[in-house]
This record gives sequence, C-alpha cells and structure tokens, in this order.
Amino acid sequence: MAIPWLAVLKVVPWGDVISNAPKVADGAKKLWSNIGNKAPKAEAEIENESPAVAPDGQSIAALRRQLAAVKADAAELHEQMFASSELIKALAEQNAQLIRRIEVQRVRGLWLAAAIAVTGLVAIAGLGLTLAG
Repeated sequence: MAIPWLAVLKVVPWGDVISNAPKVADGAKKLWSNIGNKAPKAEAEIENESPAVAPDGQSIAALRRQLAAVKADAAELHEQMFASSELIKALAEQNAQLIRRIEVQRVRGLWLAAAIAVTGLVAIAGLGLTLAG
C-alpha cells in the first residue's frame, strides 16, 4: 500500500527543513574542509629501542609486513573517508538548492492561491450584479 505523496508532504515540517538547510550545508562544508585538507599521515618513524631480548630477523620482517599492511589499510580508509565527505558535501549542496527551489514554489503557490481567490471574488461579485440587475 503506497502512502499518498500529498499526505507525506503535509507531514514534513517544511519550516524546520528550510530553517536548518543552511546549517546542514555549513556543516558539510566544515566537514569537507576538515577532511579534504588533511593528507594521510606520513609514515611514523620507528624508534629503534634495544629490547631486553633481541628478536630474530624473521620476526622483524613479519612486524614490518604487518606495519606495511596497517599503513595500507589506514590509507585506504582515509581515501574512503575523503570520498564519503565529498559525497556528503555534494548532497548537502543539492539539499540546499532543493530547499531554495521549494521555498520559491511555495511562495508562488501562495501568490497563485491569492490571485485565484481574488478572481473568484470578482466572478461572484459580477454574477451577483448581473443577477440583481
């Protein structure tokens, strides 16, 4: 069973949506500027501390491989976060444009309703004059 679109549109608090649209766009821009300007962190320098027991060459190689894998995963996650924030920014901008257009249509609808009401009143007055005369 589909919900009638008119009922859905009546339920939406358009005043809140319109008033919060700039906040959403600003938040997306801040997120974009925070995420977009940050590059993946440079490789951390490994401090060579002399452990109590010297590890053999194989365990050091295994640790280096794990470190390289973790760095690759971190870089991939950063790229995904960057792409997600770019998408959020684009969606917020589209949302702001949509809200502006809806507000323009709402104002036009009010003007049209007023014009129709005035036209109706003039028609009724004209009909009343013709019937009375």
